[in-house]
Amino acid sequence: MLYREAGQFKTTYAADMAIFPIRQDRVALALLLAFAFVGVPLLSTYHIWPLGSDYLLRAILLPFLILALAAIGVNILVGYCGQISLGSGAFMAIGAYSAYKFGTGVHLPIAWLGTEISIAPLPVLASILLGGLMAAIVGILFGIPSLRIKGLYLAVATLAAQFFFDWVFLRVKWFTNYAPSGSVNAPDLNFFGVTFHTPIERYLLCLIFVTVFAFMAKNLVRGNLGRQWMAIRDMDIAAELMGIRPLYAKLTAFAVSSFIVGIAGALWAFVYLGSWEPLAFSIDRSLQLLFMVIIGGLGSILGSFLGAGFILILPIMLNLIPTELGVPLSTETITHLEFIIFGSIICYLLIKEPHGFARLWSIGKEKLRLWPFPY
Repeated sequence: MLYREAGQFKTTYAADMAIFPIRQDRVALALLLAFAFVGVPLLSTYHIWPLGSDYLLRAILLPFLILALAAIGVNILVGYCGQISLGSGAFMAIGAYSAYKFGTGVHLPIAWLGTEISIAPLPVLASILLGGLMAAIVGILFGIPSLRIKGLYLAVATLAAQFFFDWVFLRVKWFTNYAPSGSVNAPDLNFFGVTFHTPIERYLLCLIFVTVFAFMAKNLVRGNLGRQWMAIRDMDIAAELMGIRPLYAKLTAFAVSSFIVGIAGALWAFVYLGSWEPLAFSIDRSLQLLFMVIIGGLGSILGSFLGAGFILILPIMLNLIPTELGVPLSTETITHLEFIIFGSIICYLLIKEPHGFARLWSIGKEKLRLWPFPY
């Protein structure tokens, strides 16, 4: 609630602590969600171009939603807690393969006991959530070194996790149910008796997951735990002197981040790919997620969506140059051009605007709110 007294605008504590304290933001978000949940399905049903295209749903909107969710997880660790990670692809793989094992049944022989642990196949929703839980457990284990090392050394430790799990999922056939090629197929997407087959159904499924976890992350980072993460990020020694426990703050950041990334990995495998192999979660995926966070904005939930959108749309726009503009560019040239643009933008943002596109959006929004009297 806003009220005016002696020429000044004041706000209540409840208004200050709202997830979206500005009314224009709430209205814009409500309209955006209404369009995403209602508008896009209607356009798809009536085949209204371009949002009615199955290609747009499969090739753009689905990967955008899932990668944005993974970028939110990475942003919690890197942007809010300041712990550099290069192993996000590994945690996506843990979520994907754990969900696959829970969804197809777990059979674990224990030789020294002469017995076997067997778990019947679980529903898809439970498998995805347990996949995120397994990623969180592994994230806590690999977050323990953050109590003693930081910066480049911590990045190398998380990079070791990436290489380790790349090897595990490629060589240990138990995770792929002993498939000769190492490629596995996801179970049917059956949620409470409803099966998701078509692109629009899969899009809505991912949209529900992303909406729920984005609101949870937004609410989490503005609370007590989020403040602890940001205090550790800004100056860990001062945070410890204020009574914040680095053990609790850092490990919870690793756990929450890995859980969300693991959920995104399960969705990437089950909903987007359907059939995958370990190379789908290589070091390239980890670097892609890190670039999304840097470009979109460190310490910003909105930045995760902006970074994911930019990373996905730029290659598509570059591939349209030969056909739409008639410029003869080979596929190899376009690939090199992508790297050049990505590197240039990252360098520019790190120097001029370290908070990425989210900060530029915030500045533009404030100027628009104050227009035509910006001063």
